Amino acid sequence: MCGIAGAYRWPDGQAVNRRLTDVLAHRGPDGTGTYAHPVGDGEVHLGHRRLAVVDLSETGAQPMVSGGLVITYNGELFNAPDLRAELGSHGVRFRGTSDTEVVLEAWRRWGTDCLPRLRGMFAFAVFDERSGELTLVRDQLGIKPLFLLRRDGGLVFASELKALAAVTGGSLEVDHGAMVASLLYYWVPDSRCAFREAEKLPPGSWLRMRPDGRVERGRYWNLRDVAAEARDLARSGTVPDVAAVIEESTRRHLLADVPVATFLSGGLDSSYLTALAARHQPGISAYTIGFRAEDAKFEAMPDDLRYARQVAKQFGVDLHEIEIAPNVLELLPKMTYHLDEPIGDPAAINTFLICSAAREAGVKVLLSGMGADELFAGYRKHLANVLALRYQRVPGPLRRGMSAAVDRLPVATSRRGFRSVRFAKRFLSFADLPEETAFRRSYTMYDQDELLDLVHPDLAASVEDVIAEHADVYEDNDLDDFVNRMCLGDARMFLPGLNLAYTDRSSMAASTEVRVPYVDVEVVKAAFAVPGDRKIVGRQGKAVLKEAATSVLPREIVYRPKGLFSAPLRAWMSRDLAPLVREVVHDGVLVSSGLLRREALERLVAEDAAGQRDFSKHLWHVLTLEYWYRGATSGSSQTSPLTV
Repeated sequence: MCGIAGAYRWPDGQAVNRRLTDVLAHRGPDGTGTYAHPVGDGEVHLGHRRLAVVDLSETGAQPMVSGGLVITYNGELFNAPDLRAELGSHGVRFRGTSDTEVVLEAWRRWGTDCLPRLRGMFAFAVFDERSGELTLVRDQLGIKPLFLLRRDGGLVFASELKALAAVTGGSLEVDHGAMVASLLYYWVPDSRCAFREAEKLPPGSWLRMRPDGRVERGRYWNLRDVAAEARDLARSGTVPDVAAVIEESTRRHLLADVPVATFLSGGLDSSYLTALAARHQPGISAYTIGFRAEDAKFEAMPDDLRYARQVAKQFGVDLHEIEIAPNVLELLPKMTYHLDEPIGDPAAINTFLICSAAREAGVKVLLSGMGADELFAGYRKHLANVLALRYQRVPGPLRRGMSAAVDRLPVATSRRGFRSVRFAKRFLSFADLPEETAFRRSYTMYDQDELLDLVHPDLAASVEDVIAEHADVYEDNDLDDFVNRMCLGDARMFLPGLNLAYTDRSSMAASTEVRVPYVDVEVVKAAFAVPGDRKIVGRQGKAVLKEAATSVLPREIVYRPKGLFSAPLRAWMSRDLAPLVREVVHDGVLVSSGLLRREALERLVAEDAAGQRDFSKHLWHVLTLEYWYRGATSGSSQTSPLTV
């Protein structure tokens, strides 16, 4: 895992490339390199920061130059041994053992046709010295990031948005539509970018810059089509062995020349991965977190540690326990900087602290259970939306009576929270709505009217655009299976926009690589070949994954209540962060700029304090957005404030 950057026909490209690469130093502390070459009336400059994981020698250093091709590459290729053998049979001779060289030689032989063959997580740029063309590529599922900015026939790109902001002299303007999207979701969808001129290269796609300024784009892999093909394959009677596919992916993800460890929360996904990894790497280390007892009680959080210990003991895993009692006032601005865009998920802090502890122990690579919930319908929202279809058959008067009764219940007292009440209130907020609207409301922060009430009136059109975009993405398929439609929507929006984004940025902030064996092209194909009624059975989500895991894990682990890779937000908001919340609501830049309405924020704070509604997550995200907006607008020309 590394940081990549470059400038193509860009003014003062050498200095710009050096600055881009320097900003990414945390992504690659093991080495740095640059490359330059004339292009038409300009130059191309490529930069690289190396985190050495495979082929630790100089033959793996980058940018890698060979026979007129140059690559700067971020990622891991998990079928590199297979492609190396295939290329070797065609006479290719390799200088080293890095997967970077495999990608470069695959590109030489097949060009963009090599891309569907790549199985891994990656973002890279290839420059052809003969044609003068620069091609940017991103992996199929959006695991690795790639940001770019085009002006006047030139381009700059980098693994992180903050690098582009650093080299544009404060000229990037905040995209207020992206801010609205961030408020709705608590993250910025992959289709949008927090700055207007910048963009994210879409997953499964490539972009080519030519010396004459022309731009060409292509898509080599489309998740919507893959899901449809997997469904059709299943209908023909060919159903993949989910357990075998996941074990094979886990084995491939252990490929490294440095120690590999795992995240182990004690939940199904991480426990299953850890058990499979221990089969192939006995004595593997694992990292888990716990919270201060008073925080966990206040949040009504389950005791995950005992399950993690049970798994570690059974499979001979070396378990490292980390108690999370962070200085959130200090960590919040730090994490906001590293996350690049306003992402309001406190799990990013957990990831950063775990990766930091692992790095201090000499571990550079960890496996995560990320992605299993999205692909196999493991979130509460998936089951809740299925239950909502049944709830809609309950007579209207009875539904209204139930809703009124639940509405009167408190979500917390001064001493503890009530998770069941929070879940019930959340369920009733969307249970009567149509399919797409209900699914959106089951995991977003506000309904349309609430969001309109929160933001400046000039942003009303942006609210409508963001909500329409969700509907467009959700409905852009021909699947006839409700559960798999939800899984597809999550895999296209929620997974790359939130979970993969914060995992990459939080882990790389600690100079650590996190791999996600469930987010693998073969696992994805297998997941969408499974019909929805095998993913949710009765009141069990992820049923097919649980069935696979029972051959490895004890039933107590497989069928335990779902845990949360989150944080004790209510405790933090009511204690550590209460003064900051008051400051932001009354004197913050979000309010003074006109982006958010003070009166609406004051209502959120009052209702949360009264214990009738749980707005701790909403307020946490307001703090995240406040810190991000302060940084984004600190330059003289970085934003054009709303007129109020």
